Amino acid sequence: MINNNQQQEENILPVSAEIQKIKTKTTTSSSATILIIDDEFDVTLTFKSALKHNGFKVDVYNDPVLALSYFKPNSYDLLLIDINMPHMNGFKLCEELLKIDANPKVCFMSAGQINQEALREVHPTKNIGCFISKPVAIDYLVSRLKAELN
Repeated sequence: MINNNQQQEENILPVSAEIQKIKTKTTTSSSATILIIDDEFDVTLTFKSALKHNGFKVDVYNDPVLALSYFKPNSYDLLLIDINMPHMNGFKLCEELLKIDANPKVCFMSAGQINQEALREVHPTKNIGCFISKPVAIDYLVSRLKAELN
């Protein structure tokens, strides 16, 4: 015969095991820090929310000049930069950011077509990893950024 304490213990164990699974998934999925720079507020808001939900630490800027002025070395593992922005395009911003910190990987995004080979000739940096076309499915964005970071 099972008493109430034994039954409670049996009920608690699976719940705590499930919580441990969730904690493990959150901490091991990614602890990388990503900087998103895009002039579209809805894009940065959506991407930040989704990436944080997947375990990333995320900072965002909607103004490339402001992002450059506050950028600190050794703060980011990956830069996700929109190509077409007012005041400074994504390529110029990337160039300036990498002068401050040459370590982060870089992914560009754009709603337009990207000639990746021509771009790599003009900007031959080892840091440039992926090119993401907008709109993008969140699952694809997360998996692509995880792949770049590994």
